[in-house]
Amino acid sequence: MTPITGISSMATRQVLADMTSAYERETGAKVAIESVGGVDAAKRVRAGEHFDVVILASNVVDQLIAEGHALPGSRIDLVRSGVAIAVRSGAPRPDIGSEDAVRNAVRRARSVSYSTGPSGDYLAKLFERWGLADEIASRIVKPAPGIPVGKLVAEGSVELGFQQLSELMFLPGVEVVGPLPPAIQHVTTFSGGVCATSSRTDEARRLLAYLGSPRTAEVKRRNGMEPA
Repeated sequence: MTPITGISSMATRQVLADMTSAYERETGAKVAIESVGGVDAAKRVRAGEHFDVVILASNVVDQLIAEGHALPGSRIDLVRSGVAIAVRSGAPRPDIGSEDAVRNAVRRARSVSYSTGPSGDYLAKLFERWGLADEIASRIVKPAPGIPVGKLVAEGSVELGFQQLSELMFLPGVEVVGPLPPAIQHVTTFSGGVCATSSRTDEARRLLAYLGSPRTAEVKRRNGMEPA
């Protein structure tokens, strides 16, 4: 049986694996979703690579629809995901209970890393607003595409890592200190759309409808996300 194919960012890799496994059990369909860096995923869709569905930040899905790479009216919001802070297992856990505390933790850290994509853009602007961008520029470690920030934290090459909670919470060698405090939290909505290259648009729409349905709420929360 030919699977329904898709591409997503790494932030939704595990939650999609869990949800599509349940979908396969319930329907007998087969689903194959590849998870890569979000920027690369969008590039591949724009290049015309064949996929039935694309799952990325909602603004990127909107752009793909506007550009003709995904079908109008096909966007379905799936999950809302916040940013968390992690350190290497066994390392001191900094105070992150307030905006000032997080700013001080960033200023003191020997190295800091954040992912590419919406959350990374937000953090770069936050550090600029705090007046820290120049001060910490030499201490920022940028992960290669597809490499999670948590991996750099676990191997000790980064002291303080910022990434989607869903990408940090199950990694060995990493301790999640907690989410960003509400005053500076940044929530990304991840959405799905049907790709213009799909020849199985009805099946793709059914899959996205399932992924966005209330019946998947528990799986989303278990993966550190909220239903959209």
